[in-house]
Amino acid sequence: MRFLLIEDDVQMAGYLVKALREAGHIADHAANGRDGLFLASSETYDALIVDRLLPLMDGLAVIGVLRATGRQTPVMILSALDDVDERIRGLRAGGDDYLVKPFVFQELLARLEAIVRRAQPSHAGSVTVTRLRVDNLELDPLSRQVRRAGQLIELKPQEFRLLEFLMRHAGQVVTRTMILESVWDYHFDPQTNVIDVHVSRLRAKIDRDHARALIHTVRGAGYCLREPEASGLGV
Repeated sequence: MRFLLIEDDVQMAGYLVKALREAGHIADHAANGRDGLFLASSETYDALIVDRLLPLMDGLAVIGVLRATGRQTPVMILSALDDVDERIRGLRAGGDDYLVKPFVFQELLARLEAIVRRAQPSHAGSVTVTRLRVDNLELDPLSRQVRRAGQLIELKPQEFRLLEFLMRHAGQVVTRTMILESVWDYHFDPQTNVIDVHVSRLRAKIDRDHARALIHTVRGAGYCLREPEASGLGV
């Protein structure tokens, strides 16, 4: 799944982003309410994690603007304010859950999964909107399962995050720098071969034994995961 953390505590933000990524998820971070609102309004996330007290724009104000503009992304509120009135204010402002600091990461993760599940269609036979599909490749962020042509593919956490990023940008060329910053959060020379190595390993698992390749190298640009019919981008 892809989460946005809006948190001004640098130490806590670093810990949470690292923990979410180690759990196999994609995590973006904004250090103030204004930047958080911009990202939440312009990008697609499975859930938001919003600190109650933020610089430039209060956390409840961020949620209020999102709800007023029709954004229904599930929101987990984090706060050091633990009295009942504050919890009620947070939920009435549009929050889906409220977790008091300090907290245990596993509880945060379980609650995030719960609010994402509640946001999905509940009628029989529905397919959750978080499930990603390109051709006969399917990735389910909730169950952490990947299948191609119905066959289960075992991926390591880093491979899963890389594939999820590529599938969320299906049909688009993504650069090595984009992958480094979104999947690894590294800020170093994009010419390093760490991306090429991981893409090669992922391609071996995804495209092996299949006549139609989905993961392509775009010379001089990066990589693209696309439907087999969309030709001409690379090899």
